[in-house]
Amino acid sequence: MDNHPFPLTPAAVDLIRNPRARRYILRVGPDKVVRVTIPRGGSEAFARRFAEQKADWILRQLKRLADTPAASPTLPWQSGTTIWYRGEPVLLESFGEGCRVADQTIRLGNPHDDWRPAVEAHLRRLAEREFPPLVFAAATRLGVTLRRVSIRNQRTRWGSCSRRGTLSLNWRLIQTPELVRDYLFAHELAHVREMNHSQRFWQVVDDFFPAWREAEAWLKRNGRSVLS
Repeated sequence: MDNHPFPLTPAAVDLIRNPRARRYILRVGPDKVVRVTIPRGGSEAFARRFAEQKADWILRQLKRLADTPAASPTLPWQSGTTIWYRGEPVLLESFGEGCRVADQTIRLGNPHDDWRPAVEAHLRRLAEREFPPLVFAAATRLGVTLRRVSIRNQRTRWGSCSRRGTLSLNWRLIQTPELVRDYLFAHELAHVREMNHSQRFWQVVDDFFPAWREAEAWLKRNGRSVLS
């Protein structure tokens, strides 16, 4: 492939400093923005040279994104729509002035509007009520010091953990099986011990939750549809 000067397209180069990063990391996002993560002690000048050296790779990623068909518009949720709830696909059903999702009844402002905002808000409230006590109980059982649990609306990740013992969890875990939910709790608690994905980290995960491979397999099969 021919060598080209950088930049090759209008895509911006976004330089992101991350003191926890151990190396320079180059990514091209779905928005076609080139991002370079700069580790502790790194320089912006080197980050830009690093991106220039990977110009051909960047071109290939941009071409792949350009060739990927645009996603179809999301259909509104209504009676008969199937969604995930506690690991099972369930139908939304009309019920009085609202709708029913398995064992949950949800009031709707206008049944003729898209049901999705009301249903998702209800499921998030369930997660906010259920998850923190479960995570704190797991932390106590596993001997992990935990300070806080927050429930967030994330589209690309299931959770995160800070060095200070604050866990952030995706409310959509309420849509996964208990096996998967409990695995993600254990996964994030393991990060309190190991803030990485090293072999040591996965050994902690294995100690905390021996069935993690089964949970990962479910996520691989169904995780994208839950997050969509």
